[in-house]
Amino acid sequence: MPSPQRKTPSVHDLPVDPRVEALVNEVIGRVADKWTMILIEVLIEHGELRFTRLGELAGGISQKMLTQTLRQMERDGLVIRTIHPVIPPRVEYRLTDLGLSLGEAFCGVWLWAEKNLQAIEDARVAFDIRAKA
Repeated sequence: MPSPQRKTPSVHDLPVDPRVEALVNEVIGRVADKWTMILIEVLIEHGELRFTRLGELAGGISQKMLTQTLRQMERDGLVIRTIHPVIPPRVEYRLTDLGLSLGEAFCGVWLWAEKNLQAIEDARVAFDIRAKA
């Protein structure tokens, strides 16, 4: 008699707290946001940075988008904004432990992409060939 297939445990098998589900969806949206992940990467690499320098190192981000992204990251607890009482005012940003942990989690996606790059490129080429036929 053939053995029954064992079902791989899934997150869908667990009871779902709607608050956790909402947070996961928000975090995925944030991680999918190009600028959030770039800013996390820059802050991991360089540590605490001033607004202008952070924008320069991010490459290509407008001041408006930088402001919006940093405000959302601050609201989510990913960065700390420090205002130094000097003239002119100096504002610096650094990652919180929460921001660092998100960067570490994203590192897994990076490693997955690195490991599977060739397979994905091959699949895309095969798809494009079939689509043209």
